[in-house]
Order: sequence, then structure tokens, then C-alpha cells
Amino acid sequence: MKAILLKEFGGPEKLVYEEFEEPKIKEDEVLVRVRACALNRLDLWIRKGARGTLKLPHILGSDVSGEVYEIGKAVSKFNIGDKVMVSPNLSCGKCYYCLSGQDNLCPEYSILGAKCHGGYAEYLRIPEVNLISLPSNKSFEEAAAFPLTFLTAWRMLVTHAKVGPGKTLLIWGGGSGVGSAAIQIAKLFNAKIITTVGREDKAPKAKEIGADYVLNHYKDDIVGEVKKITKDEGVDIVIDHVGEAVWERSLLSLKKGGILVNCGGTSGINGKVEIRRLYWNHLKIIGSTMGTKGELLEAVKFFAEGKLKPVIHQVFPLRDASEAHRVMEEGKHFGKLVLKVS
Repeated sequence: MKAILLKEFGGPEKLVYEEFEEPKIKEDEVLVRVRACALNRLDLWIRKGARGTLKLPHILGSDVSGEVYEIGKAVSKFNIGDKVMVSPNLSCGKCYYCLSGQDNLCPEYSILGAKCHGGYAEYLRIPEVNLISLPSNKSFEEAAAFPLTFLTAWRMLVTHAKVGPGKTLLIWGGGSGVGSAAIQIAKLFNAKIITTVGREDKAPKAKEIGADYVLNHYKDDIVGEVKKITKDEGVDIVIDHVGEAVWERSLLSLKKGGILVNCGGTSGINGKVEIRRLYWNHLKIIGSTMGTKGELLEAVKFFAEGKLKPVIHQVFPLRDASEAHRVMEEGKHFGKLVLKVS
């Protein structure tokens, strides 16, 4: 099969389009003929070697859609030719957390394409439990752009922050995958949304998908503008995937009793907390990684109904994965970048 191989860590040029052996499935697995695979920041970190030791060559890619090509003996629900999207959550399926529906807390938890081969290839080996039937009204590209970022944003907003009518949010980086997903989910639950972008041409796009106010995180006084918009109260919820660069401003933007939910540290992993402000203002800081398969299924319902729509900036042929990585690193895109495999 054709695949994009990472043979050594480094820049986008380290991604090579070559022949690679086709995966062999186990009894409880299926072989998916990959049709599309979306990019995520995780792909960049792995490519650069920032995720520790990894057996090379490696195939990246967490967000996959395609067709069932081969099924294991224990597979019961799917048939050859079925169109599917893939849950990127990998867990043991046997521990306390998995059996209680908290698979993202599994001690063996991983994300597709992080430690095992992912979707930058013509074929993907995956457990049957990770397959979700593709809504008939959705394209492979849309399906590939949905799982990871919408699952992450859903858990942050719905499970942790209890978003709903009357809530006001600050969402950092509204042009990112998680940011654009969070805007749509918050709008779905009738919240008021303040978001930030780093380029003026992204502001109209953020408003188009549901943002009420758009600020420039490089030019604007974010805390001051948030206080102005909220009549000096602050926001109920801050959604942060940036980390260190925005940490202090996130906490200062919260109202009393506010919640900061963080899912990443793309700008750095260290953040200072003034403990007195934390306890005096009854603030909550919640860490969040991905979500459960059950939460993804909840979000997919709204995807099928057209109420949640991944924003796709550009689609690249698989062989141009290195160029797609360059576009992501430049940060000029709004929404998701997708590889079309065939």
C-alpha cells in the first residue's frame, strides 16, 4: 500500500510517500480502506520527536474515514463496503475505566497515530469497537475532520463546563480545530461566545460559525475587552488549548465561580496561579484530554443532523502531506486540513 512514512524526526520534509506493507488484522479488528485523514497538532509534535521514543518508520494520522475492506472473525456489526468514521480513542477495553464508560482514563489509553500506525495510508487496522457508521449525508472529508477536535471540545464544554443558555465563554484560537469546534458547540447550547484569532481575515469566519465577539489575541487587551463585553463581570468559562502564553489572561478573564478548562499547551506547559485569587473567587481549573467513545457518539448525532459542521480549510492529496504540515505550521488556515487518500 501507499503511505506517508516518518523515517526520522524533523521538519515536514521528513514525511515520505512510499510503499509500505499492508496491515494484518486480528479477530476483533477490521481493515479500513482509508478515504480521508485529517491533520492535528499532535501530528506535528510526533513528527518533531516531541512525544518521546517511537519505533520508526511511523505512520501518523488520528482522524480517519473510509470503507470496511476486510473483517476479522469476531466482527459482527459491520460488513465489507460499509462507510465508516473512526474513533481515535485506543484503550484496553477490560479495565475498570473502560468497563465503566471512561475509556479515556484507561492506563493503556492512547490516540490513534500516536504509538500505533495511523491514517496517512491507504489502509488502517483498527478494533471494531472504534468504528462509527458514516452518516449517509456526509462526505469522507467531513467525517475525517470531525472526531478528535469535536470530541475534545464536547468534553470540555458539555461534560466539564456544563455549557448552556446564559453562559458567556472565552474561546482561545477560534480558527483552530478545537476552537472552531468549541464555537459551534457553545452556539448549539445557546451560550454567548467571545473568541480570539491571530489574523484579521479570520474574524469574519469566526462570526460566521457562531462567535458573537472576535478579538485579536496579538493586538487586543483581551482581559480589558472581556471585562468591557461582560460589564466588568468576566466570563463563566474559558476554553484553552494554548497554555502558557494565555494562562494568566485566562484566569483574569473569569468571573467569580468561573471555570477554566484546558486541553493542551501548544505555547508552553508552565502556568502560574495566584492561589489567593483562586480560592477567593471560587475558580475551577479542569484538565481535559479527548473524551469517551460515548461522548463522541453524542456529538456525532448533531453532526449527522447538520448542527455541527467541521470547517475544512483545504484538502490535499495524500502524497502532499508534507505541504499540509507546512500550512498548519504557518498558522494561516482556519479550521481543518485534510488528506484525501483516494
